Amino acid sequence: MTVVGAANPVPVRYALPVASAQVKSAVLLAGLNAPGQTVVIEREPTRDHSERMLLGFGAELTVEKTAEGNVITLTGRPELRPQSVAVPRDPSSAAFPVCAALIVEGSDIFVPGVSQNLTRNGLYLTLVEMGADIEFQNPREEGGEPVADLRVRFSPNLKGIEVPEERAPSMIDEYPILSVVASFAEGTTIMRGVKELRVKESDRIDAMARGLEACGVKVEEDEDTLIVHGLGAGGVPGGATCATHLDHRIAMSFLVCGMAAKAAVSVDDASPILTSFPIFEGLMTGMGALLSRG
Repeated sequence: MTVVGAANPVPVRYALPVASAQVKSAVLLAGLNAPGQTVVIEREPTRDHSERMLLGFGAELTVEKTAEGNVITLTGRPELRPQSVAVPRDPSSAAFPVCAALIVEGSDIFVPGVSQNLTRNGLYLTLVEMGADIEFQNPREEGGEPVADLRVRFSPNLKGIEVPEERAPSMIDEYPILSVVASFAEGTTIMRGVKELRVKESDRIDAMARGLEACGVKVEEDEDTLIVHGLGAGGVPGGATCATHLDHRIAMSFLVCGMAAKAAVSVDDASPILTSFPIFEGLMTGMGALLSRG
């Protein structure tokens, strides 16, 4: 693909056909070089890091909630000003050590400076509702983002819940690891409104369902729903080799599952983890996880 920049760019009014922060950000950044106002309309809210960043750098940007959804208006060709930016720790990556600590007996970890952006914190709200022992310490703002330090302890009394469908956009990448936690909870966890998982790096609903079944967990699914029947703390048999389908989050989720299952869990290919979390193996082994290659 070859893209040739427009000699005379024009602003657009663009309604996102799917909920995608990446597409939204691409249109807004392109609009910086176009005269007039570029407008992006999102029917469902997505993560708003780009909007916060643009405002921090001096762009003229507004967000209005309307019957159409969020209407984001950017005035092009602003005078941007340089900034020193403190980047908060990514809540999607922090999810793996946090969830591992919840299901591995004796765990007690501290994770500093994790973003608590309201468009990204759905997993943490859900875990607390399930009975997770998570303390949100020293809440503050860094780089225009709300952050907090997390103290996380083993939680043997997790309960299955029905995750509110409207929460899906704020935790869409975290459903694979949530389904692992749900396997170690008492009762049933129902996750609706998750059809976007079908078109991620892999079909994540199918990948997690097949892998959890191989580990001895009862799972139900349809096009837009994943249901996990939990076996309680330490109750997952494990002992399977799970297919990752070249998906980093699937690989990390099943490795976390193996840390608490009765028998070791293997993945067919751990190399995709380098996509988003190259220090995953070192971090987890440093906290006591037994990860080996073979």
